[in-house]
Amino acid sequence: MTFDEHPELAEYEPLDRSPRQRRVVLTRVFVVLALSALVLPGILLTVGMQTATAENTCAVYVRHYEPNATDSSARFEFTGPTGPGWQCYALNTEGDATYVAPLGLIPSTPHRLP
Repeated sequence: MTFDEHPELAEYEPLDRSPRQRRVVLTRVFVVLALSALVLPGILLTVGMQTATAENTCAVYVRHYEPNATDSSARFEFTGPTGPGWQCYALNTEGDATYVAPLGLIPSTPHRLP
């Protein structure tokens, strides 16, 4: 077969994809998916645990320092009053937030309250 017989194939250049190249691409895709499957649950578990710990600690601080507050709110802020980390706020009946305490980058159980 020549290009003279089939002029539509004159500019055709076949792809040089050998089975080895396909295997390399599939291996790379598999490795990325496998690593994501290993790392992502750990990240989600850590974030969930930090959120629950921050909410519970904030509730204790609000009950102690702001007894008239109706609710508490723990938020992760990059530009909080004491820098990046979890911040604790007391909420009143109008929904206004009053800053109570910093909880740090990694919240822990409440420290000894005076």
